[in-house]
Amino acid sequence: MRRKLAAGNWKMNGTSAALSELTTLSDAHPDPGVDLLICPPATLLAAAAQTCASGRIRIGGQDCHEQTDGAHTGDISAAMLRDVGATAVILGHSERRAGHHETSEDVRAKARTAQAAGLMTVICLGESQLQREATNTLDIIGAQLSLSVPDSSTGENLVVAYEPIWAIGSGLTPTADQIGEVHDFMRTRLEKRFGAGVGRSVRLLYGGSVKPDNAEEIFAISNVDGALVGGASLKASDFDPIIRALEGA
Repeated sequence: MRRKLAAGNWKMNGTSAALSELTTLSDAHPDPGVDLLICPPATLLAAAAQTCASGRIRIGGQDCHEQTDGAHTGDISAAMLRDVGATAVILGHSERRAGHHETSEDVRAKARTAQAAGLMTVICLGESQLQREATNTLDIIGAQLSLSVPDSSTGENLVVAYEPIWAIGSGLTPTADQIGEVHDFMRTRLEKRFGAGVGRSVRLLYGGSVKPDNAEEIFAISNVDGALVGGASLKASDFDPIIRALEGA
């Protein structure tokens, strides 16, 4: 059985005052029925890991460099993430792909390095509104999945998050049938590439305007093993009902 995962991406939000939200969340879930992951900005990683050291919340980064070290001003290596207590990293988020012109090949190189460093990689895939309207969503997702996921992936070091770009922060959510179609497609592709054992053990998350009032419906969809949550993960009071909906799924 795949253990469910509720992951929060804080993006470029949060100062040291936000660490109290982690304490509140940890206190509310001393023994959660699902895995919990929070990915704060890099400035908070060490403090967040220390805050959550005695609890069940894992801490992850929001990106890492494909090289292990070197002259890469402003970048962070996978080993650096591990060094401050992170156990996971988000890679290939649409905001990185668009704003930093990252290709799926770039994501694959980063994921390979991150997995070698012992990090769980949360690799994001998603289509734009134009691509969705052109009805070639599965072609886009299939290509991103093939090119972004390295051969070193296993059920322990890979999580795939489907985040339709047009739904992120927009308040729009695909229908249950649309989400289910993509998640079933990704599962089939992973099983064909890695075999049934690995392919069935990789967790598939949905992300894109996940909120307390739609979480239960989303978590009931085939092959949805949790969520990658943006804005609703910034406050424990908003993230808590999503976690509880996942625990009850």
